Amino acid sequence: MASSKEYLEFILGQLSELEEITYRAMMGEFIIYYRSKIVGGIYDDRLLVKPVKSAISYMPTAPYELPYEGAKEMLLVDEVDNKEFLTGLFHAMYDELPALKPKKKK
Repeated sequence: MASSKEYLEFILGQLSELEEITYRAMMGEFIIYYRSKIVGGIYDDRLLVKPVKSAISYMPTAPYELPYEGAKEMLLVDEVDNKEFLTGLFHAMYDELPALKPKKKK
């Protein structure tokens, strides 16, 4: 099941306090970037983030879920209605997220 554009717009609105939030559509889902680093994505209208130590500490009871068949588990963010919570989560995670690898030229 693909994610809806409405849910994406809702999440982007909740993250509007942060600068440099971008996204990329991928196979009916959306990858979320914060300052050019992948934080997580929207899969089946669920916000999932990478399970880095800071995210686990920030959400100690968050369940692990699969974004899609064959993928690595990610953390489900339940508190999407809380703008301050989401902003704090993304801030906490940023330093631990890996930088994007440069694209190879063909």
